[in-house]
Amino acid sequence: MHTRTLGSWQVGAVGLGLMTFTQSGEQPREQLLDTLRTALDHGVTLLDTADAYGPEEAGAQAQGVNETLVASLLDELGVRDEVVLATKGGHVRTDGAGWGTDSSPEHLRSAVDASLRRLGVEQIALWQHHRPDPQVPYADVIGTLAEIAASGKVAAIGLSNADPQQIRDAHAVLGDSLVSVQNQFSPAFRSSRPEIDVCAELGLAFLPWSPLGGLGDAKELAAHHPAFAEVAQRRGVSAQQVALAWELAQSPCVVPIPGAKRPESIADSAAAADLVLEPDELAALDAD
Repeated sequence: MHTRTLGSWQVGAVGLGLMTFTQSGEQPREQLLDTLRTALDHGVTLLDTADAYGPEEAGAQAQGVNETLVASLLDELGVRDEVVLATKGGHVRTDGAGWGTDSSPEHLRSAVDASLRRLGVEQIALWQHHRPDPQVPYADVIGTLAEIAASGKVAAIGLSNADPQQIRDAHAVLGDSLVSVQNQFSPAFRSSRPEIDVCAELGLAFLPWSPLGGLGDAKELAAHHPAFAEVAQRRGVSAQQVALAWELAQSPCVVPIPGAKRPESIADSAAAADLVLEPDELAALDAD
């Protein structure tokens, strides 16, 4: 697979989002192992999770479940040294309402420590601030991120769900410690184009989350976006693969991180790195 730059790492041009890896009966452990094994076999080296990911029904008890599971899978496969493992903090699971934010300095610092323990590492490769907190000024969040970067507990810092000015403000303080921005971007959600441009300007990686529109919409991508379906039919590939190739063509800084439950899904996604779209195809997809 072709590689792209993420801070000091060269990673596969397509990563793997691990939000869907839960401990529910829908995803047997052996299937998850096969999916991770297939991802590595196809050149996927960036794995992305978060401390808030876990079974929907678990509420606040889901906090940290996904990190623990992913760490155990990597240990079972013995592939720790083959991947860049990224996680996030600042988004919290609650009972009742379900999701909340906490970007207080105390919470973010404790979130890093908790992720270190659950992931079983001495330093987190990429730790990302998950979502702006309306109760905490972003300038204060950036100050906390600078403290976390200086602590040595993380190798690099990323932002998620940040707007262009927030990215610029964070970069001005964090400098080379800031390496990535993770925002939503897909054929159905294109309003993050300004963030892609800022990342390209500042030398940051842009990691689209839900690059196929999420698990539900991903299955309907061809039905909702006829131009993607037409290119896919002409090329003999899936519409999902075309979507990822289109995202990769937006900028060399883009590294999509689709989720995958099945080995076949991540194998198809990884193949997008080798699908070079023609200018007329890109124009049609841009207009869809």
